[in-house]
Amino acid sequence: MSNYVIILVASILAGATNAIAGGGTLITFPALVWVGINPLSANITNTVALWTGSVTGAWAFKERLYQTKELLRFLTLPSLLGGILGAYLLMITSHKVFDFIMPFLVMFATVVLALNERINKFNLIDDRNNKNKSLVAVFILQFLTSLYGGYFAAGIGILMLATLGTAGITDIHTANGIKNILSLFINITSGLVLIFSGKVVWVYAFILMLGFALGGYLGAVISQRFDGRKVKNFVVLWGFILAVMFWVRGV
Repeated sequence: MSNYVIILVASILAGATNAIAGGGTLITFPALVWVGINPLSANITNTVALWTGSVTGAWAFKERLYQTKELLRFLTLPSLLGGILGAYLLMITSHKVFDFIMPFLVMFATVVLALNERINKFNLIDDRNNKNKSLVAVFILQFLTSLYGGYFAAGIGILMLATLGTAGITDIHTANGIKNILSLFINITSGLVLIFSGKVVWVYAFILMLGFALGGYLGAVISQRFDGRKVKNFVVLWGFILAVMFWVRGV
């Protein structure tokens, strides 16, 4: 029973963290490994469950999404394609290979989270003379982000906020609303692929769904009053510790 409580609490915290700063999967992924699930199954189970947090988070930001309907439609296709391809690549990855690359994936997600404010300064669509080329660049960035998200969910929110920053979305709450919608597309498509992998631990997946939904909504509602920087700093520190721990574990 205690394992179920651990996963529920971790998923609520992760859902709130995703809504506020991103990087919440760096909480639930190690929690699943901690309760005895192998890393590949933990990652797949996590990905299958993530969509509920995206739904509730997007709902809390719904009033801000009307301003960016065109960009949202434009980025839907790369999100769907990237999520499907990333999930397929994950399905054909062996346990041994995933165990080897996992510390590097965690470290990459953590570094992106640590540097996201600097990355967001690059506004490609501000270049009026090359707007079409800039839109293509944003399209490609979103596809690559979705590909990564379909393969390894940790850090996808931060990567998407960076992509949206390059697209000229400077308001963090608007960006979070778009991010939650696009995350929903990625998580649903990749999840539909991964449910056929035979590696989903369903009892934990359902607990994660509940926790992500609760945390996603609560985090989105209080995000304007919450100190997102402190949350981000904690998750960055946690990510670095995890990367080292997983690397030592695999040596």
